[in-house]
Amino acid sequence: METEALLKVEQLALKKSRVYEQSLLRYIARSMLASMFIGFGVIVAFKTGSYFYNVESPFTYPMAAITFGCAIILISYGGGDLFTGNTFYYSYAALRRKMTWKRTVKLWGLSYFGNILGAAAFALLIFTTGLFEESSVNGFLLSVVEKKMHAPAMELFFRAILCNWLVCLAFFVPMFMQSDGAKMFAMMLFVFCFFISGYEHSIANMCTFAIALVLNHPGTISWYGVAHNLIPVTLGNMIGGGLLLGYMYYYVNKPYLDK
Repeated sequence: METEALLKVEQLALKKSRVYEQSLLRYIARSMLASMFIGFGVIVAFKTGSYFYNVESPFTYPMAAITFGCAIILISYGGGDLFTGNTFYYSYAALRRKMTWKRTVKLWGLSYFGNILGAAAFALLIFTTGLFEESSVNGFLLSVVEKKMHAPAMELFFRAILCNWLVCLAFFVPMFMQSDGAKMFAMMLFVFCFFISGYEHSIANMCTFAIALVLNHPGTISWYGVAHNLIPVTLGNMIGGGLLLGYMYYYVNKPYLDK
């Protein structure tokens, strides 16, 4: 059964809550780190993918998906605090009555705010490097951003549900494993699956949009497009992590955990 791993989820949620209790600034700083780590993944994925995109290779997305996996390794081992993962951790702890729902919603909001700050800061750092100024480098990233900003809201919502269901599993499943090598392989495999499937991750999108907006971008990439994407995607991510992971595992394991 999943009971041992779920106890780790509960303990992790309470540990994150204690960080907030000790220092609001530290909690936000950890959230900023998480989106910056995702920013590194975005850069390496789109930089790698651009080489294949420019020659219209069918390997464009697979190569980008493989290299984006570095982001989850950085978050897991680097100590970042990600909103999408917290939708699972905190909702499960709240269902287990280890944390109030008021605290849960507050911590979700603070981690999301910190992720926004981190995405903005990372985008400005990338802008100062000049590494994405040329169209041969940023063309792939801008084309993906444009598609994300114009996809139907309902489709974005359901893609986001599936995304965070998979991404939270990428953090949860390795809790069963002992070897760091096995954990990292599993994490990268799950992230590859979400990326190649075309699902929507609010914080990864946030970082990608922030980078696109500081570049010389077409008029089809706008702040309206950011809101059009992030609102349904954020809501979908919350359902994927909170309902399909948090509630579902609470429900199916309740008889064993209550013994």
